[in-house]
Amino acid sequence: MYALIDCNNFFASCERLFRPELERKPIVVLSSNDGCAVSRSQEAKDLGIPMGAPHFKFRDFFKQNGVLAFSANFGLYGDISERITILLTSITPHLEVYSVDESFLDISELNIDNSQNWGIMVRANILKNIGIPVSIGIAKNKTLAKVANRWAKKHPDTGGVVSLTNTPDQSGPLLGNDQKHTKQYPSLLPSSHLAQETPVLSTVLKGTAVQDIWGVGRKLAPKLKADGVHTAYDLSRLSPQRAQQLLGIHGRQMVAELNGTICLPIQRTSKPQKMITRGRQFGEDTREFHVIEAAVANLTARATAALRREHQLAYQATVTLNTNYHKPGYQQVSKSARFHTPTADTGTIASQLIQLLASNYRNLDYHRADVMLYDFVPEANLQADLLGTVNLSSNELSTRKMSALDTINHRHGKGTIQFAAEMLSKNWQPRTRLISPQYTTNWDELPEATLL
Repeated sequence: MYALIDCNNFFASCERLFRPELERKPIVVLSSNDGCAVSRSQEAKDLGIPMGAPHFKFRDFFKQNGVLAFSANFGLYGDISERITILLTSITPHLEVYSVDESFLDISELNIDNSQNWGIMVRANILKNIGIPVSIGIAKNKTLAKVANRWAKKHPDTGGVVSLTNTPDQSGPLLGNDQKHTKQYPSLLPSSHLAQETPVLSTVLKGTAVQDIWGVGRKLAPKLKADGVHTAYDLSRLSPQRAQQLLGIHGRQMVAELNGTICLPIQRTSKPQKMITRGRQFGEDTREFHVIEAAVANLTARATAALRREHQLAYQATVTLNTNYHKPGYQQVSKSARFHTPTADTGTIASQLIQLLASNYRNLDYHRADVMLYDFVPEANLQADLLGTVNLSSNELSTRKMSALDTINHRHGKGTIQFAAEMLSKNWQPRTRLISPQYTTNWDELPEATLL
């Protein structure tokens, strides 16, 4: 049995956390450079503000309707997300952090008499100890938990919790079984009999549009609708063979999961990435090289920090500069570096990328920069070669240096130690004119209380 914990309007809820006067007021959180809405409170949604609404187009609308706009405060959101994860870990160590505001919990081993009541208690616990409202979906597998969670979020009368694990009724869908697919995909077939279906499950599946099913979306929905599949209930009745013809193996998995089979277990450890990219749109277009240098150094620092957290080394790195594609004469400049010895050293990678840009610098009005690391090898697998191009002693020194940097920044705060190139200019950084205080990550911005 799985539970999906999903924070409601997460970024907007975080903004309310230290400002209770914002309750029941429409709030939107804007993307980088205060571009468009990436999170909306329910009150903002009720006003008809769409996801991705451009701030410059809706500025007058916001003023007329009392909508409060905030620049994204990712430091705050990340810290609150970590607090929620720590709380969930105290409930069960068997969890998968799916995103910054979603986590799957495997609650099969917990002693739960009534899953609905358990979900209500967990929701109340998170609200009391963290202050963030959540929706909880409980079901036999991830796909059904997603369906249940969405139903809980869209129907306030549920109290924010929906469990699809009640007493079954007499009928249920048949997945289908033939020799060909039994041998090829045995884990996707029911063990022996009809999948059990509860009255609540039937209602929820029939009320869930096919495009709202996890893994379908708007791109795949037309293909299913053309085949007569309009709801989650319709898809649960589709034969696995036909689902695979329409959507590939993932379609077969969806049908199996909608019928109660577990095809997607909890992923307790994330797979190592094959590529790490960090990019940023500038606060204002620039052609000053020292500004570009500062941006590339900062993006490289962030990318290599992520690389070190995964205990990997990169053989190759690429830096890309773009002008504004909304303006005439759009151009892109890209430079790549390959290292004889794979590395996760910020200084080594940043200096080579900056040198490549400087060697043939094109004086354009740059709008965005991206740094990409790829061609990875595990840190523990670094070996010397016959030609002596891999310098193991230099790598060991680099590892100790980066370890010290990461330790200090983790202990005393992000950016406590930076490379000098990162501090050449701040003019490239995105606009955050509407950002709220960093209540939990900056000592100078801690909220103050007055005792009367």
